[in-house]
Amino acid sequence: MTSSGTNHGGPPEPAPSGAAPWAAAWELLLPAAAAPARARGRALQEALREAVRSGRLAPDTRLPSSRELAGDLGVSRGLVTEAYEQLGSEGYLRSGRGAGTWVGGAARAVAPRARDHSPRPTGVRADFVAGTPDLSLFPRAAWAAAHRGVLAELSHEALGYPDPRGLPALRTALAALLGRRRGVVADPDRVVVVSGVAQAMTLLGFVLHARGGRRVGVENPGSPEHGALFASAGLDTVPLPLDGEGLAVDPLRISGVRTVVTTPAHQFPTGIAYSARRRAELLDWARQVDGLVIEDDYDGDFRYDRAPVGALQGLDPEHVAYTGSVSKSLAPGLRLGWLLVPASHVEEVVERKRTMDLGNPVLDQALLARFVARGDYDRQLRRCQRAYRERRDALVTALDEHFPGTRVSGIAAGLHAVAALPDRYGPQERFLERAATAGVAVRPAAHYGEAVRDGVRLVLGYAHLPPARIRDGVRLMAEAQGDAGGGGTER
Repeated sequence: MTSSGTNHGGPPEPAPSGAAPWAAAWELLLPAAAAPARARGRALQEALREAVRSGRLAPDTRLPSSRELAGDLGVSRGLVTEAYEQLGSEGYLRSGRGAGTWVGGAARAVAPRARDHSPRPTGVRADFVAGTPDLSLFPRAAWAAAHRGVLAELSHEALGYPDPRGLPALRTALAALLGRRRGVVADPDRVVVVSGVAQAMTLLGFVLHARGGRRVGVENPGSPEHGALFASAGLDTVPLPLDGEGLAVDPLRISGVRTVVTTPAHQFPTGIAYSARRRAELLDWARQVDGLVIEDDYDGDFRYDRAPVGALQGLDPEHVAYTGSVSKSLAPGLRLGWLLVPASHVEEVVERKRTMDLGNPVLDQALLARFVARGDYDRQLRRCQRAYRERRDALVTALDEHFPGTRVSGIAAGLHAVAALPDRYGPQERFLERAATAGVAVRPAAHYGEAVRDGVRLVLGYAHLPPARIRDGVRLMAEAQGDAGGGGTER
């Protein structure tokens, strides 16, 4: 490295190993000096920023003068002076008249890359945790074709800030789809496009809180996520028991709540469908207290023994808020869903949606609208229906083979099943420990709030596993139990 002047003999020389303290950052500056003339100033500034951020230039390191650095890099002195001034104004460098230029202390080194914190299981040989569809069934070719079509047809104006309700084309397509497949009463102007059921619950929670509500009833057992979602809106959740027909109405009346969250088509996690009588009783309660039933139709399209039972909302759209998403039918990573609200709640929900995120991304909405309108979504549902029925059958068969006497309860529907194993496989805590040691991820019904009972009751997700993986996973669980399985036969 020269001490002054311009290097006329070719590219800048490498900094000697025993040079000034800032020489460790020398190689970061060399590409900037070789950048095209128009981009050289910006490249030099970014190289200096990165050297400070990464710690290559430590706080309180004195930098060479602008004349010296310009000579060493073979660039103009003005370029270096401008870089020093810009980074000084940003806080990366500090300087004083006659005191030179120094690295400031405001910047801190950052991690070189982001880590993936998504809730994916690691180190397991078989994952029976419920809630995930088979992501390999995502219709990539049809989705890509719809994406190309949307980009070709979408107007420039449509890329502006959207209606927080959602694009009219998508709301119209969803209203038709849900009316046809789920029996809902769907006015497109009462459809709000959301980023999944979680946001739908949160939006309703904020609206209920603004109206003076402080408590919401939830099914017990039920989804453990509801408590956190409503707590974020300032609401407490009140666990309410179930019976063989659905949510027990007498405890609901006694609780004093005026809003309750339900999964009537396929209760999570027990797998029951609400009886016709219980559906009528629930709506009678809502009318009597002028209350609201929130219907989470998370997997209502998937019924394997008969046509799905229609949505509760179709019986009384003024007392039921209906929500669902594409998380089970397409992929949860798309973050697309819908919320149908009573007329009395529409404007408040829309305003809360506007202040929350101004609406969902326009391209994603237009893409889903096209996907639904052209029949691709119906084809995807049929494809998933066939695959998931086969996997449920594989699970039931494997349980019968490796855990004789197991009782699978609930209707033939959805993406999970509840299995009650014979008492000889208990106690449950030991069973789960042995399964985990064998690399099998599985959750008991107690994880979702069910009262602890004798024996082993498991909630088994199967939709994301090919039949062969299901059979292998059940076999691993059985082998992990040792003598309790009796070699696959009754003892």
